[in-house]
Amino acid sequence: MRSVVTLCMLKRLSESLPNSTTRVVMKDSGVARFGVFSASTNTATKSDLMETVEPDKGHAHSLVGRDFLSLNHFKSEDIKQFLWTAKDLKTRIKDNGEIFQPLVGKSAALVFQKRSTRTRLSAEMGMTKLGGSACFLGPDDIHLGVNESVKDSARVLTSMADVIVARVHGQEVLDELANEARIPVISGLSDFLHPLQILADFMTLQEHFGYLRGLKIAWIGDGNNVLHSLLYGCAKIGIDLNVATPAGYEPDATVTNDALKLAGKTGASFRIGNDPRQAAYRADVIVTDTWVSLGQEQEKQKRLKDFAGFQINRKMLKEAGGSWVFLHCLPRKKEEVTDDIFYGEESLVWQEAENRMWTLMVSFSCDVRQNDIQDNRSSCNQDQRRTIT
Repeated sequence: MRSVVTLCMLKRLSESLPNSTTRVVMKDSGVARFGVFSASTNTATKSDLMETVEPDKGHAHSLVGRDFLSLNHFKSEDIKQFLWTAKDLKTRIKDNGEIFQPLVGKSAALVFQKRSTRTRLSAEMGMTKLGGSACFLGPDDIHLGVNESVKDSARVLTSMADVIVARVHGQEVLDELANEARIPVISGLSDFLHPLQILADFMTLQEHFGYLRGLKIAWIGDGNNVLHSLLYGCAKIGIDLNVATPAGYEPDATVTNDALKLAGKTGASFRIGNDPRQAAYRADVIVTDTWVSLGQEQEKQKRLKDFAGFQINRKMLKEAGGSWVFLHCLPRKKEEVTDDIFYGEESLVWQEAENRMWTLMVSFSCDVRQNDIQDNRSSCNQDQRRTIT
C-alpha cells in the first residue's frame, strides 16, 4: 500500500524561527477597466486532461512555513497538494472518525476587520479538530492601522500565536502583516483576493466530478476578489473559464493578464465578456457571488440596476452543460440566483461551505510524525486515495 501522507503548509510550529518563513508579497496592482476580451490558448489533448499528479512526501516541503496570500504564489503542484490533503483529512476525520490532533498546544489568531460566518467557523472548528485553539479578534478588539500600526500588531501577534488568519479590507494590510510577522499569515479574504474560497470550490468540484482539468466553469456576476482568485486557480490547474460581468464591473486587468499568461502554459481557455448566456454555454459549473459586498452598501441601488439580467435562473442556463452544478460562496441574496437552483439538486453550496473548513485545516496542519505517515490504518484505502486531476 502507498503510504498516506498528511501534508502541511506550516513548518513544525514549535520550531518556527524568523528565517523559516518564506515571505512572498504581492505588489499593488492598479485597477483598470477594459472592453470585451476573448482569448483561447487551449492546446490540451485528451491525454493531457486525464493527466494525474500523485502527491509525494518530498513535495510537501515546498509548502512548509509559507504565507498563504494568493494562489498566484503557488505552483500547480502545490495547489493539487492542498486539495489532496484536504480530502485526506476529511476522509480520515469525518468519514472514518479518526482522531488526528497534531496541533495540541498551538494557537491561531483570527484577525477580522470584516465579519463572516464561514471563515470564522471554519477557522475555529478546524483548529479545534486538529487539537489547537483559536482566538477571535474582531474589529472592536483590534484596530489595525488605527489605534495601533499594522507593524506593531503583527509583532504582538507573533509573540503569542503560532499562525495568523486575517480577513481584512485592503490586500496591502495582508502584505504588511506578512512582512512584519514572524509566523505564517493566511488570507481569510481581502477586497482584492479570496484564495481559500477557490481551494474549497476546487475541492468540491473534485469530489463531485472526480477531476478538474477538462471542466468548463462559468462565472456570472461581479468582477470581484473571488473571481480574481478563480482566474489564478483556473490558470494554474488548467480549467476553462468563461466570465460574464456587467459593463464596468470586469475583473482587474493586471490579474486577468497574469492569469492569461499562466493559462498559456496549462492549456486553459479563458473568455471574458458581458453576456451571461454566452458564458453559460456548455458550462459544467455555474458560479456567482454577492452583487453587494461588505462596504458597498451605499452602492446597492446602483448595483442592483447594473446587474439586471444577471440573476442565475433556468432560462439563462438553457444551453449550459447537460449535468451542470451551481456554486455560491455565500451569503446569498434572491436577486442573485433563484430558489429552485440555489436549493435544487444541482446546488453544491453546502458541501462547498463545509469544504472551507477542510481546506483551511490543511493550512493549519503541522508536520506529522513518521509513524503517522506510514500508518496503514489510515481511513483512505487505495480507491479513496485518488489523485487530483
